[in-house]
Amino acid sequence: MAGQFRSYIWDPVLIVCQILLMQLIYYSCLGLWIAALDLVVHYSPSLDQIFNYEVLGFSSVPGRVSMMAFILNSLTCALGLLYFIRRGKQCLDFTITVHLFHLFGCWIYTSHLPYTFTWWLLNLVCIALMAVIGEYLCMRTELREIPLNSAPKSNV
Repeated sequence: MAGQFRSYIWDPVLIVCQILLMQLIYYSCLGLWIAALDLVVHYSPSLDQIFNYEVLGFSSVPGRVSMMAFILNSLTCALGLLYFIRRGKQCLDFTITVHLFHLFGCWIYTSHLPYTFTWWLLNLVCIALMAVIGEYLCMRTELREIPLNSAPKSNV
């Protein structure tokens, strides 16, 4: 079709690879954030800080550290959306997919669905941050001017 800027060919292999890559970025960066913050407060990292929703909360140091790590991880994953997804329209889709898989991971780890208000609120805030910042960054790169002159400039 003439006149289209991009071709929109549905590529399921690309989509699955992007989902797996975003999951890898999500959990590896979250683990790094938790390890770094735990090092600051002299606490030993554990998988409970990632998958156990009962750890999250304002009343304990590990809960506050985990919540801070999740917020910082949203910013890191927004950069992942910029570098690996590159489409503003797809940022919300990939953000929801990453957090949906995280919900399933928490469900499997604890053997029941998360029911604390803190867990749900934190994940909604993280979804909003990751999607909005990722979309903003992607839209900035999509709206850059396309150079029409490809010849090098002369200094004459």
